[in-house]
Amino acid sequence: MKKTIFIVVFIVIFIIPVTYYTLKTQALTESLSRVNPSSEENSKSNDNKDKAPDISSQVSSPEKKSPAKPELLPYNGPIENIFFHPLIAYPKLAFDGDYLSKGYDDWFVTVNEFKRILEALYKNNYILIDTKSIFEEKIVDGKKVLVKKTLMLPPGKKPLIISVDDLNYYDYMIKNGNVFRLILDENGNVATYSVSPEGEVVISHDNEIIPILDNFVKEHEDFSLHGAKGIIGLTGYQGILGYRTNEADSISYERQKSEALQVVKRLKETGWEFASHSYGHPDVRKISLEKLKRDTLKWKMEVEPLIGPTPVYIYPYGSSLSSKDPKFKFLLESGFKVFYGVGPKPYENFESKFVEMDRRHIDGIAMKTQDKMLSPLFDVREVIDSVRPVSSTQNLPFFTGSPKTGPYILLNLSGPVQYQRKELRINSPLRVLYKIISIR
Repeated sequence: MKKTIFIVVFIVIFIIPVTYYTLKTQALTESLSRVNPSSEENSKSNDNKDKAPDISSQVSSPEKKSPAKPELLPYNGPIENIFFHPLIAYPKLAFDGDYLSKGYDDWFVTVNEFKRILEALYKNNYILIDTKSIFEEKIVDGKKVLVKKTLMLPPGKKPLIISVDDLNYYDYMIKNGNVFRLILDENGNVATYSVSPEGEVVISHDNEIIPILDNFVKEHEDFSLHGAKGIIGLTGYQGILGYRTNEADSISYERQKSEALQVVKRLKETGWEFASHSYGHPDVRKISLEKLKRDTLKWKMEVEPLIGPTPVYIYPYGSSLSSKDPKFKFLLESGFKVFYGVGPKPYENFESKFVEMDRRHIDGIAMKTQDKMLSPLFDVREVIDSVRPVSSTQNLPFFTGSPKTGPYILLNLSGPVQYQRKELRINSPLRVLYKIISIR
């Protein structure tokens, strides 16, 4: 009798609770493992969690681990620095045979060319960096100086700075194949607004450098270091980004200013930087100091309040100044520390108060006359667009030279010529073999 009572008590105290606990645990596990549980099932699962709070650790799925970022290594080689003008979105308007067609053929690239160039740069292991990656300000002996930073990159990657000049959308641009302005789409991302040759309003993310590069980096995150995109060089004499912020007396001024500020804010949030390209696009080497002062003051009064202070000054026409020139010293005193000229290969000069760099111009002239020099970046034959005028590929200059001495180009020269950051003047037409320093 006592044995029977003991067995019954054992079953009641131990076997039944363990069995009940096991069944409830199985029910909870099945409930949590369903792909899309209904609200009623979720409620039951929550009830079961209240009754068995220690079970959650047994049924939770393992956490997803984000891919490990590659180790960054010091980079000591050259920094490639290239620039574009706004893209040709409508070749039919750019190459319509009018007096501006040659200029578009010389100084611009098409949408297809830019996309092909991006693919080539990525394939050749370039990675976008920003100006903050190459220098920093420090206090040394009580003085503020610029110090070159050790550039840290993923293994095998080569640094690249991209800039876009004249992204103002001047009046002539919107009539000859460029888009009209940058806007924000319904999701707050940068897009473009334009009217097609057929008269249709076009909102696009696929016909200008900014949204194209934004999307490319989104798809190829290893093409950008810390989210860097590029530098936008702005003048001011016809506003910025397609907004006529220079027309303070216009009834639409406040609206255009407000919309421009929204676009600027989003560009900064997504990795874009800004630079001064002067106010009126003068050749700063040729103008007087007083004219440069007026031009810079106007830029600081109209453009800087919209984009904020910037240390970067992009010389119009690539016409750089000597560091001993009083005009250069004035630009330094105005807050500019990074000066971009134009040249056919990387050039860097780091001083305690300023940085000088040259940029390659990527355009029709470069692709038609500097194909070998561009080969580290991309193959011109795989990039150049068939929509360009046929005449642009005829009667090209003759090249000669060797890796030690060339390349040279046979030209008929007259007037001012840029040579090794200096200007030469040829008073009479001269047919010469000219070693390429800068086409612009």
